[in-house]
Amino acid sequence: MFNRLRNFTRYIGSSIIAVEREMSSSVRYFVNPKPDYETSFGEPDIPEREIKDTINDILVKIQSYVKPVEKNAGDGLYLGTAGIAYMFYHLSKVPSFLKNQTEFLNKAVAYIKPAIVVASHLANDRKDIPSFILGNCGIYAVASVIYRSAGDQAQSDHFRQLYYEAAHICKEPKFLNCGSDELFVGRAGYILGALWLAKETKTPIQKRDLYELCRVIIRSGRDYAARHHSPCPLMYAYYQVEYLGAAHGLCSILQALLSVPGFLDSHPDDAADIKTCIDYLLSLQNKEGNFPTATDEIGSKSDLVHWCHGAGGLAYLMAKAYIVFRDERYLESCKQMGELIWEKGLLKKGPGLCHGVAGNGYVFLLLYRLTKKDPKHIHRAIRFYQFMESEQFQNGARIPDTPYSLYEGLAGTACYLADLTCPLEASFPFSDVFN
Repeated sequence: MFNRLRNFTRYIGSSIIAVEREMSSSVRYFVNPKPDYETSFGEPDIPEREIKDTINDILVKIQSYVKPVEKNAGDGLYLGTAGIAYMFYHLSKVPSFLKNQTEFLNKAVAYIKPAIVVASHLANDRKDIPSFILGNCGIYAVASVIYRSAGDQAQSDHFRQLYYEAAHICKEPKFLNCGSDELFVGRAGYILGALWLAKETKTPIQKRDLYELCRVIIRSGRDYAARHHSPCPLMYAYYQVEYLGAAHGLCSILQALLSVPGFLDSHPDDAADIKTCIDYLLSLQNKEGNFPTATDEIGSKSDLVHWCHGAGGLAYLMAKAYIVFRDERYLESCKQMGELIWEKGLLKKGPGLCHGVAGNGYVFLLLYRLTKKDPKHIHRAIRFYQFMESEQFQNGARIPDTPYSLYEGLAGTACYLADLTCPLEASFPFSDVFN
């Protein structure tokens, strides 16, 4: 099973890039037909009723086409029923859906159960367990949070404990041959998942384990950077590719390191190297606002305006860096990414989070919070929602391979739309930079 998981995550990294390289930029995204914000517009009105109706339509489709059964539960949070369970949990917390809270939590329990069964089958391969996006730990974390909210504290404690036990596997320097530090199956994902789990269950973070994992990540990055003569002090490879974006790259690894409370203050030398790496990434941002997908593309045109490999994901690192260091350059970088996403972020690949319109729309919700409610950004977030409802998008966008999943499909879109109704609490799944 682990070989299949590794092959899948390798596909969603390198294959997406390979396919996109063959496409012209005019094919990749819809030209944005929506009027941009003008100061005369004032504070935008969020169309909550219409958004709720759209979400309800999405929920009908998901429940019709994806039943909570084991055959639909593979590939973790990314594609499986665990991601749909997360969606129902996410919706249960949104103020506009409070009257549906019990119903949504019951559905979350139903959809997490087959994922738990799949996770029990994978537990024999230790290397599958720490994976947050694609493997067991993401399922454990979401299960723990859902059961706590549903009133089953014993089950919540059980899955939280399973999550924390996996830290011992992550501490092995090379527990994965393909690269042990990235987001989907590596240590960065484990750390961000642990922080989310502690926040949602209102339990203390496992500070000792997380600090140790941060140190392992930094040693790994220094080691690799020295061997490969990297221009920055920390560098990582996933399947021999030095990715820079959120899905498998330096960006989310640095974000994880920045996010562990107190780590930078207690390790000033590590903090200095982390900031140097952020500044290195910042130096790669082009005039449009985008970044190379990997170091082998530095100097070439960067066309992937996605969460997984582009500005849609780099924004979270720069936002976190701005919050931590209060360096205005990082805020300006985020704003520049917002301008690029407004122009080229209406992706033809579908409505999802990983490489779709909702994933890019989340950057506007991030900027709305980061700029202390600049109305331009909520205006843009609303327009991205409205475009997804348009005939042009409905007829012209591609249907994802897994059209109802959290990261590729409508489950992630539902999370985005729900967050649009309460933008000051909005955050991309498992990536709230304000905590």
